[in-house]
Amino acid sequence: MTPELVDSPEYGSETDALLKVLADQPGYPGLDPHQALLLDREDLPDPALAGERDPRPGIEDIVIELPGRSLDARIYRMSPEPRPVLLWLHGGSFIGGHLRDIEYATSGIAADSNVTVVSLNYRLAPENPYPAGLLDVHDTLQWIRESLSSDGRIAVGGQSAGAALAAGACLLARDEGGPLPDRQILCYPTLDLHPDVEWHEWYFPADDVSTTAVPLRADSLAGLPPALMLAAGRDSLRDDALAYAGRLEQDGVPTRLVEYADTMHAFLNFPAALSAGRHAVELIAADLRTAFS
Repeated sequence: MTPELVDSPEYGSETDALLKVLADQPGYPGLDPHQALLLDREDLPDPALAGERDPRPGIEDIVIELPGRSLDARIYRMSPEPRPVLLWLHGGSFIGGHLRDIEYATSGIAADSNVTVVSLNYRLAPENPYPAGLLDVHDTLQWIRESLSSDGRIAVGGQSAGAALAAGACLLARDEGGPLPDRQILCYPTLDLHPDVEWHEWYFPADDVSTTAVPLRADSLAGLPPALMLAAGRDSLRDDALAYAGRLEQDGVPTRLVEYADTMHAFLNFPAALSAGRHAVELIAADLRTAFS
């Protein structure tokens, strides 16, 4: 499947500059990996990189009560009127990340798309390995249908690990015969096993791995919701995005694949430093306007 290519002369230089800034940030020498992870989770996003929340939508912090657990979420609304709802899932390799890290994207999408955005803090590994986060997404979609004012239309999307959870939740809903989201938006997703990365053993089960954890290995993707897929040209996970988009199209799922040339993984987390991130927020909002027009 040939992607739509989004390119701009500044993408490469902006990415180089940001990678240098990130490389120069101090780590946590002397701590074991889990202690370092706990400290990393407490770090607040730097507005000089992450940008600021769009002031136009109203926000509401809520606690979603699900069987056996409570999840924090933030709702972004432009109007109290019933609208389509987008459930959005942050990235962080299944072990980190927080809804506060991506407020430029979630608030901007809500402001420009005519949808209500629900940004979810799902459970993280290693404390809660697979399938905890996946079940959080699955059950929150059901909670939205039953408890949140909407017009009945729902999309699900996310970034990196969050995109994997969105894709897995769509597969799970299809296989259970339950209601499916109307659209899935997958931004640079991780959709296969990557045992060379540190978080792999913290999240995935050691034995049999379900296709809801690695959607790229599903026998068929037929019957899944129409998809918008975003990829990054300088991302080690680019092949996951391109392969999944091709599989979706092959199995009859309407799919739009957009690649941002010469930019990096997680570019939506750094919109103040990467103009590709700002462009992608506008593109996602426009895609939702079209999908729900």
